[in-house]
Amino acid sequence: MIVLASGSPRRKELLEQVGMEFTVQVFEIDESPHLHEAPADYVVRLAIQKAQAAIPHLPADTIVIAADTTVTIDGKILGKPQNQADAFAMWQRLSGRDHFVMTGVAVAQNQTVLHRRVTTEVHFARLSLADMQAYWQTGEPIGKAGGYAIQGLGAAFIPKIHGSYSNVVGLPLFETLDLLKEIQSINH
Repeated sequence: MIVLASGSPRRKELLEQVGMEFTVQVFEIDESPHLHEAPADYVVRLAIQKAQAAIPHLPADTIVIAADTTVTIDGKILGKPQNQADAFAMWQRLSGRDHFVMTGVAVAQNQTVLHRRVTTEVHFARLSLADMQAYWQTGEPIGKAGGYAIQGLGAAFIPKIHGSYSNVVGLPLFETLDLLKEIQSINH
C-alpha cells in the first residue's frame, strides 16, 4: 500500500500521470521555517517530518511519499501569497530574474526514511503591472509557492527552465520513483 501524505492536487495528478495506485492522507505538521534555515534544508526537513508524521497512523509496511516545495530567490523562501499585495511583491522580486524551485521528497516505510532534494532553475519574464493585475484576477496564484503555477496560466511567464519540470509543478517524478524502487529493494 502506498500513501501520498499531501493534500496537493498537483502531486496527486503527477503520480496518477505515471500510473501509480495510492491513497491520499494528510498529516498536519508545523511548516514554519527555523531561524536562519536555508531553503534547501527547509524543504528536506519538512518532507521527512511529513513522512514521519504519517508512519505511526498507517499499517506496517505502508510506503509513504511526502514532499515539500518552495520557491527561493536571493536565498529567501517565497511562500504562498497571503493577499494581492504579497503576490505583487513576490512577482516584482521574480520579474526578469532567475529563481530556484526546490522540492524535498521523502519516502518512508517502517523505520526507513529515504530523501532527496531536487532544484530547478526557473527564468521568470519581466512582468508589467497590467500582467500582475490580470494574473491575480484569475485566482490561480492563491495557494501557490511563489504565487504562480507553471502548469497553468503562469506558464506564460516562464520562458525557460533548467532541470525537472515536474519538480516545479510540485513533485520531481524521476527522483520520487527512484526513491520508491530503492525503499522497496531495502525492505524486501
